[in-house]
Amino acid sequence: MGQQQLLLIVLGVIIVGIAVVVGINLFNANAEESAKDGIVSDCTNLGAMAQQYYKKPTSMGGGGNTFDGTGGTPASPPWDVPINLATTANGTYTAGVTAQQVVITGVPIASNGYLWTVITTVTPTSIGTIVNTP
Repeated sequence: MGQQQLLLIVLGVIIVGIAVVVGINLFNANAEESAKDGIVSDCTNLGAMAQQYYKKPTSMGGGGNTFDGTGGTPASPPWDVPINLATTANGTYTAGVTAQQVVITGVPIASNGYLWTVITTVTPTSIGTIVNTP
């Protein structure tokens, strides 16, 4: 009878150990997806800000139907990621600007160890996002 109880205890410990490992893996996967969602959301928000700049006349500090600010007289500086939004809890953001397009790159915080990046392409009428995985 003692051997059977010992065997059940060992089996119970193994099952609990497996359940803990599966739970940790699910938590880590969920955390990574949450980070992706946060960066995509931030990039979409920045894209909307860029479109707002595009549509505003240069006399009011906008781009005058350009993202690089050359659409009116006097010309405005090109749109860029606002300094207070260049780094957030989700990641860091940079922008490549041409007259009719902005490409925003979102990189997750380095301490998380994620290797993917988020690329958002903004045009006057659309915002598209892809996640680049290595």
